[in-house]
Amino acid sequence: MRTVGLKVLKNKLAEYVRIAAAGERVLISDRDRVVAELVPPDPGRAETVSDAVLAALVREGVMTPALSPGRGLTVDRPGGSTLKQVLAGLDADRSER
Repeated sequence: MRTVGLKVLKNKLAEYVRIAAAGERVLISDRDRVVAELVPPDPGRAETVSDAVLAALVREGVMTPALSPGRGLTVDRPGGSTLKQVLAGLDADRSER
């Protein structure tokens, strides 16, 4: 485990990120007080940012993954209105004002 001050971290951020990516923890200090920790990603963490964000949303219950990957998206239209009908209705409503 390494410790680095804020000023040094600011100037050598890329170096300390590489150290953390290699598996070492880096304690970040400000005036001899630990204020943060730079840690390597958890094992099994998605490699891309988009996959990691999606996985976090699923874990938090915000999203539900698809049951059958590869199936096309189907949309049920309540009321059976088409976009053309909705837009025509909006135009008629606006013209009355």
